[in-house]
Amino acid sequence: MPLKVAIIEDHLDFRESISYILNSIEGFTCSGKFTSVEEALDEIKDTDVILLDINLPGISGTEGIIHLKKKLPKAKILMLTVFDDDTNIFHAILNGADGYILKKTPPLRLIQAIEDASAGGAPMTPTIAKQAFELFKKFAPAKEEKFNLSERETEVLSLLVDGLSNEEISNKLFISIQTVRNHIRHIYEKLHVHSKSQAVVKALKSGII
Repeated sequence: MPLKVAIIEDHLDFRESISYILNSIEGFTCSGKFTSVEEALDEIKDTDVILLDINLPGISGTEGIIHLKKKLPKAKILMLTVFDDDTNIFHAILNGADGYILKKTPPLRLIQAIEDASAGGAPMTPTIAKQAFELFKKFAPAKEEKFNLSERETEVLSLLVDGLSNEEISNKLFISIQTVRNHIRHIYEKLHVHSKSQAVVKALKSGII
């Protein structure tokens, strides 16, 4: 089964170019193309990943995350935008975005980000990950909660905050992918979360990292 990816983007040329790339790569298919959140909410079918712009007519992309999550709770939402300002990043992550990628990202890196998001990752352009980290340190001070993470679990969580995929964490720490998955499962249990994006947000808001 190919990975189904929907696009919500009001610029025709960019929307069509992403659609062409998706349909040209084995294992991917463009499951829908929409010019607005409203259109997507009316017409979108079951899909695995949604590529969502921010500056859209009508409901903005950041606000649209909430509506789309209600309609398709299992779909991953990957912001794909030119905006790299603090306000948009902050609200996108708080509203539940599963990743944040800039439009200037090379096609192969975008495809990897879509795969990472589908697998439960939280892909971010490196500069975005750094800004997100600084934002949460500034606006969400530590609450001094104790989650009893082990030293290795804290290390893995820190790498998730940096936007690394499971494979990248495995290579960096010289441990197997399965061991990474086990650590992440334990992190979820201790933080009482269900996804990497939620773990990243809780880590930053609670001052764990």
